[in-house]
Amino acid sequence: MTTATQDGRPSRWLGAGLAFPASLVVLVIIMVPIFQLARYSFNQFDPAELMQTAFTFANYAKFFGDPYYRDIFFTTLWVAGLCTVLALVLGFPVAYFLARTQSKYKSLFVILLVFPLMVGNVVRAAGWMVALGNAGVVNATLIGLGVIDKPLTLMYTPTAVVIGTTAVVMPYLILTLQSVLEGMDLSVEEAARNVGASFFTTFRRIVLPIAAPGVAAGTMLVFILCMNAYATPVLLGGSGLTMMAPALYDQITRASNWPFGAALAVILVCGTLIIALLSNWLIHRRYIKTMAS
Repeated sequence: MTTATQDGRPSRWLGAGLAFPASLVVLVIIMVPIFQLARYSFNQFDPAELMQTAFTFANYAKFFGDPYYRDIFFTTLWVAGLCTVLALVLGFPVAYFLARTQSKYKSLFVILLVFPLMVGNVVRAAGWMVALGNAGVVNATLIGLGVIDKPLTLMYTPTAVVIGTTAVVMPYLILTLQSVLEGMDLSVEEAARNVGASFFTTFRRIVLPIAAPGVAAGTMLVFILCMNAYATPVLLGGSGLTMMAPALYDQITRASNWPFGAALAVILVCGTLIIALLSNWLIHRRYIKTMAS
Protein backbone atom coordinates (compact mmCIF):
# COMPACT_ATOMS: atom_id res chain seq x y z
CA MET A 1 0.00 0.00 0.00
CA THR A 2 1.35 3.41 -0.95
CA THR A 3 1.83 5.64 2.07
CA ALA A 4 2.61 8.87 0.22
CA THR A 5 1.70 10.55 -3.03
CA GLN A 6 4.23 11.47 -5.69
CA ASP A 7 4.57 15.04 -4.38
CA GLY A 8 5.52 13.73 -0.95
CA ARG A 9 2.21 14.37 0.83
CA PRO A 10 0.81 11.57 3.01
CA SER A 11 -1.89 9.55 1.31
CA ARG A 12 -5.45 9.45 2.61
CA TRP A 13 -4.99 5.76 3.41
CA LEU A 14 -2.15 6.61 5.78
CA GLY A 15 -4.34 9.18 7.55
CA ALA A 16 -7.19 6.71 7.77
CA GLY A 17 -4.87 4.07 9.18
CA LEU A 18 -3.55 6.41 11.85
CA ALA A 19 -7.06 7.50 12.84
CA PHE A 20 -8.46 3.96 12.94
CA PRO A 21 -7.25 2.97 16.46
CA ALA A 22 -8.68 6.13 18.06
CA SER A 23 -11.92 5.76 16.09
CA LEU A 24 -12.23 2.16 17.25
CA VAL A 25 -11.75 3.18 20.90
CA VAL A 26 -14.42 5.89 20.54
CA LEU A 27 -16.77 3.43 18.88
CA VAL A 28 -16.37 0.84 21.62
CA ILE A 29 -16.35 3.15 24.64
CA ILE A 30 -19.03 5.63 23.56
CA MET A 31 -21.22 4.14 20.87
CA VAL A 32 -21.68 0.65 22.29
CA PRO A 33 -23.22 1.89 25.58
CA ILE A 34 -25.45 4.29 23.65
CA PHE A 35 -26.71 1.48 21.42
CA GLN A 36 -27.27 -0.64 24.53
CA LEU A 37 -29.31 2.15 26.12
CA ALA A 38 -31.27 2.52 22.90
CA ARG A 39 -32.13 -1.18 23.05
CA TYR A 40 -33.14 -0.94 26.72
CA SER A 41 -35.47 1.94 25.89
CA PHE A 42 -37.75 -0.45 23.98
CA ASN A 43 -38.06 -2.90 26.89
CA GLN A 44 -40.94 -3.08 29.34
CA PHE A 45 -40.90 -2.25 33.04
CA ASP A 46 -42.72 -4.28 35.67
CA PRO A 47 -42.63 -3.09 39.31
CA ALA A 48 -42.23 -6.66 40.52
CA GLU A 49 -39.84 -8.08 37.91
CA LEU A 50 -38.25 -4.76 36.83
CA MET A 51 -36.98 -4.71 33.21
CA GLN A 52 -38.38 -7.27 30.80
CA THR A 53 -37.16 -7.84 27.27
CA ALA A 54 -39.64 -6.57 24.68
CA PHE A 55 -39.97 -4.17 21.79
CA THR A 56 -42.42 -1.41 22.57
CA PHE A 57 -42.64 2.35 22.08
CA ALA A 58 -44.51 2.76 25.37
CA ASN A 59 -41.58 4.53 27.07
CA TYR A 60 -41.36 7.16 24.32
CA ALA A 61 -45.14 7.53 24.31
CA LYS A 62 -45.00 8.10 28.06
CA PHE A 63 -42.46 10.90 27.62
CA PHE A 64 -44.22 12.72 24.80
CA GLY A 65 -47.65 12.17 26.35
CA ASP A 66 -46.78 13.43 29.84
CA PRO A 67 -46.56 17.25 30.19
CA TYR A 68 -44.30 16.84 33.23
CA TYR A 69 -41.47 15.25 31.26
CA ARG A 70 -41.97 17.54 28.28
CA ASP A 71 -41.62 20.51 30.62
CA ILE A 72 -38.41 19.02 32.01
CA PHE A 73 -36.96 18.79 28.49
CA PHE A 74 -37.91 22.34 27.57
CA THR A 75 -36.60 23.60 30.93
CA THR A 76 -33.30 21.88 30.22
CA LEU A 77 -33.26 23.40 26.74
CA TRP A 78 -33.99 26.87 28.12
CA VAL A 79 -31.31 26.67 30.83
CA ALA A 80 -28.70 25.29 28.40
CA GLY A 81 -29.46 27.96 25.81
CA LEU A 82 -29.34 30.79 28.36
CA CYS A 83 -26.08 29.53 29.87
CA THR A 84 -24.55 29.23 26.39
CA VAL A 85 -25.50 32.80 25.48
CA LEU A 86 -24.20 34.15 28.81
CA ALA A 87 -20.94 32.22 28.44
CA LEU A 88 -20.49 33.64 24.94
CA VAL A 89 -21.28 37.24 25.93
CA LEU A 90 -19.09 37.14 29.04
CA GLY A 91 -16.34 34.96 27.61
CA PHE A 92 -15.73 36.62 24.24
CA PRO A 93 -14.08 39.75 25.69
CA VAL A 94 -11.83 37.58 27.86
CA ALA A 95 -10.86 35.42 24.87
CA TYR A 96 -10.19 38.52 22.77
CA PHE A 97 -8.01 39.99 25.52
CA LEU A 98 -5.99 36.78 25.91
CA ALA A 99 -5.55 36.49 22.15
CA ARG A 100 -4.37 40.07 21.69
CA THR A 101 -2.41 40.79 24.86
CA GLN A 102 1.36 40.96 24.67
CA SER A 103 1.75 40.97 28.44
CA LYS A 104 4.42 38.82 30.00
CA TYR A 105 1.70 37.57 32.37
CA LYS A 106 -0.32 35.98 29.56
CA SER A 107 0.70 32.47 30.62
CA LEU A 108 -0.41 33.26 34.15
CA PHE A 109 -3.79 34.46 32.89
CA VAL A 110 -4.26 31.22 30.96
CA ILE A 111 -3.29 29.16 34.01
CA LEU A 112 -5.82 31.05 36.12
CA LEU A 113 -8.44 30.33 33.47
CA VAL A 114 -7.64 26.62 33.36
CA PHE A 115 -7.27 26.25 37.13
CA PRO A 116 -11.05 25.91 37.85
CA LEU A 117 -11.15 22.94 35.48
CA MET A 118 -8.88 21.07 37.89
CA VAL A 119 -11.63 21.17 40.51
CA GLY A 120 -14.62 18.86 40.26
CA ASN A 121 -18.07 20.19 39.46
CA VAL A 122 -19.35 19.07 42.86
CA VAL A 123 -16.72 21.13 44.69
CA ARG A 124 -17.43 24.19 42.54
CA ALA A 125 -21.16 23.79 43.07
CA ALA A 126 -20.56 23.57 46.83
CA GLY A 127 -18.64 26.84 46.60
CA TRP A 128 -21.58 28.49 44.87
CA MET A 129 -23.88 27.12 47.56
CA VAL A 130 -21.83 28.99 50.15
CA ALA A 131 -21.68 32.16 48.03
CA LEU A 132 -25.39 32.25 47.18
CA GLY A 133 -26.73 31.24 50.60
CA ASN A 134 -28.70 33.57 52.85
CA ALA A 135 -25.51 34.36 54.78
CA GLY A 136 -23.27 34.06 51.71
CA VAL A 137 -20.96 36.55 50.06
CA VAL A 138 -23.57 37.85 47.60
CA ASN A 139 -26.24 38.65 50.18
CA ALA A 140 -23.69 39.97 52.69
CA THR A 141 -22.28 42.34 50.06
CA LEU A 142 -25.69 43.59 48.96
CA ILE A 143 -26.80 44.15 52.56
CA GLY A 144 -23.51 45.88 53.37
CA LEU A 145 -23.96 48.25 50.43
CA GLY A 146 -27.52 49.00 51.48
CA VAL A 147 -29.01 47.62 48.27
CA ILE A 148 -31.31 45.22 50.13
CA ASP A 149 -32.64 45.00 53.68
CA LYS A 150 -33.01 41.24 53.97
CA PRO A 151 -31.28 38.32 52.23
CA LEU A 152 -32.46 37.32 48.78
CA THR A 153 -33.53 33.75 48.12
CA LEU A 154 -30.91 32.68 45.58
CA MET A 155 -30.35 29.04 46.44
CA TYR A 156 -32.55 26.34 44.91
CA THR A 157 -33.73 28.64 42.14
CA PRO A 158 -33.21 28.66 38.35
CA THR A 159 -30.99 31.72 38.83
CA ALA A 160 -28.54 29.74 40.96
CA VAL A 161 -28.43 26.94 38.39
CA VAL A 162 -27.78 29.38 35.53
CA ILE A 163 -24.99 31.13 37.46
CA GLY A 164 -23.30 27.90 38.51
CA THR A 165 -23.59 26.21 35.13
CA THR A 166 -22.32 29.28 33.25
CA ALA A 167 -19.29 29.47 35.55
CA VAL A 168 -18.54 25.78 34.91
CA VAL A 169 -18.64 25.94 31.10
CA MET A 170 -17.19 29.39 30.46
CA PRO A 171 -13.49 28.32 30.48
CA TYR A 172 -14.17 25.83 27.66
CA LEU A 173 -15.67 28.55 25.49
CA ILE A 174 -12.91 31.05 26.24
CA LEU A 175 -10.15 28.60 25.36
CA THR A 176 -11.88 27.64 22.11
CA LEU A 177 -12.38 31.25 21.05
CA GLN A 178 -8.86 32.22 22.06
CA SER A 179 -7.30 29.65 19.75
CA VAL A 180 -9.33 31.00 16.81
CA LEU A 181 -8.71 34.68 17.56
CA GLU A 182 -4.97 34.12 17.91
CA GLY A 183 -4.88 32.86 14.33
CA MET A 184 -6.53 36.02 12.99
CA ASP A 185 -4.32 38.46 11.12
CA LEU A 186 -3.94 41.70 13.07
CA SER A 187 -3.47 43.66 9.85
CA VAL A 188 -7.13 43.10 8.98
CA GLU A 189 -8.25 45.00 12.07
CA GLU A 190 -5.63 47.68 11.47
CA ALA A 191 -6.83 48.15 7.89
CA ALA A 192 -10.42 48.61 9.09
CA ARG A 193 -9.28 51.19 11.64
CA ASN A 194 -7.24 53.04 8.99
CA VAL A 195 -10.33 53.56 6.82
CA GLY A 196 -12.21 55.08 9.73
CA ALA A 197 -14.09 52.12 11.20
CA SER A 198 -14.82 52.38 14.91
CA PHE A 199 -13.95 49.62 17.38
CA PHE A 200 -17.51 48.28 17.46
CA THR A 201 -17.81 48.40 13.65
CA THR A 202 -14.52 46.53 13.32
CA PHE A 203 -15.67 43.98 15.84
CA ARG A 204 -19.06 43.48 14.16
CA ARG A 205 -17.87 43.47 10.53
CA ILE A 206 -14.39 41.93 10.86
CA VAL A 207 -13.67 40.14 14.13
CA LEU A 208 -17.00 38.42 14.72
CA PRO A 209 -17.38 36.97 11.18
CA ILE A 210 -13.81 35.63 11.21
CA ALA A 211 -14.35 34.14 14.67
CA ALA A 212 -17.63 32.47 13.57
CA PRO A 213 -16.10 28.95 13.27
CA GLY A 214 -14.72 29.25 16.81
CA VAL A 215 -18.05 30.59 18.05
CA ALA A 216 -19.83 27.64 16.44
CA ALA A 217 -17.43 25.07 17.91
CA GLY A 218 -17.35 26.68 21.35
CA THR A 219 -21.08 27.20 21.69
CA MET A 220 -21.81 23.66 20.51
CA LEU A 221 -19.41 22.25 23.11
CA VAL A 222 -20.84 24.44 25.87
CA PHE A 223 -24.44 23.71 24.90
CA ILE A 224 -23.82 19.95 25.03
CA LEU A 225 -22.20 20.27 28.46
CA CYS A 226 -25.12 22.36 29.74
CA MET A 227 -27.75 19.99 28.40
CA ASN A 228 -26.11 17.06 30.20
CA ALA A 229 -25.27 18.86 33.46
CA TYR A 230 -26.08 16.87 36.59
CA ALA A 231 -24.21 17.95 39.73
CA THR A 232 -24.84 21.69 39.40
CA PRO A 233 -28.63 21.46 38.82
CA VAL A 234 -29.00 18.97 41.68
CA LEU A 235 -26.97 20.93 44.24
CA LEU A 236 -28.01 24.47 43.27
CA GLY A 237 -31.50 23.83 41.94
CA GLY A 238 -32.73 21.25 44.41
CA SER A 239 -36.44 20.57 44.01
CA GLY A 240 -36.97 24.03 42.54
CA LEU A 241 -35.62 23.02 39.13
CA THR A 242 -35.54 19.60 37.47
CA MET A 243 -33.45 18.92 34.36
CA MET A 244 -33.11 15.90 32.12
CA ALA A 245 -29.91 14.40 33.56
CA PRO A 246 -31.19 14.29 37.17
CA ALA A 247 -34.58 13.04 35.94
CA LEU A 248 -33.14 10.06 34.07
CA TYR A 249 -30.77 9.35 36.97
CA ASP A 250 -33.73 9.14 39.33
CA GLN A 251 -35.56 6.76 37.00
CA ILE A 252 -32.58 4.39 36.80
CA THR A 253 -31.31 4.48 40.39
CA ARG A 254 -34.35 5.22 42.54
CA ALA A 255 -37.26 3.86 40.53
CA SER A 256 -35.14 1.12 38.89
CA ASN A 257 -37.07 1.85 35.71
CA TRP A 258 -34.26 1.20 33.26
CA PRO A 259 -36.43 1.21 30.12
CA PHE A 260 -37.89 4.65 30.77
CA GLY A 261 -34.57 6.00 32.02
CA ALA A 262 -32.92 4.72 28.84
CA ALA A 263 -35.63 6.38 26.76
CA LEU A 264 -34.95 9.69 28.53
CA ALA A 265 -31.23 9.26 27.84
CA VAL A 266 -31.81 8.58 24.14
CA ILE A 267 -34.14 11.58 23.85
CA LEU A 268 -31.58 13.77 25.62
CA VAL A 269 -28.71 12.63 23.37
CA CYS A 270 -30.69 12.93 20.14
CA GLY A 271 -32.26 16.26 21.08
CA THR A 272 -28.89 17.71 22.10
CA LEU A 273 -27.15 16.60 18.91
CA ILE A 274 -29.94 17.80 16.61
CA ILE A 275 -30.13 21.25 18.20
CA ALA A 276 -26.34 21.62 18.42
CA LEU A 277 -25.78 20.57 14.81
CA LEU A 278 -28.61 22.79 13.59
CA SER A 279 -27.16 25.80 15.44
CA ASN A 280 -23.70 24.99 14.09
CA TRP A 281 -25.10 24.82 10.54
CA LEU A 282 -26.86 28.16 10.90
CA ILE A 283 -23.71 29.86 12.20
CA HIS A 284 -21.58 28.43 9.40
CA ARG A 285 -24.18 29.43 6.83
CA ARG A 286 -24.17 33.00 8.15
CA TYR A 287 -20.36 32.91 8.16
CA ILE A 288 -20.20 31.83 4.50
CA LYS A 289 -22.66 34.55 3.46
CA THR A 290 -20.72 37.19 5.39
CA MET A 291 -17.37 36.18 3.91
CA ALA A 292 -18.84 36.03 0.40
CA SER A 293 -20.18 39.57 0.69
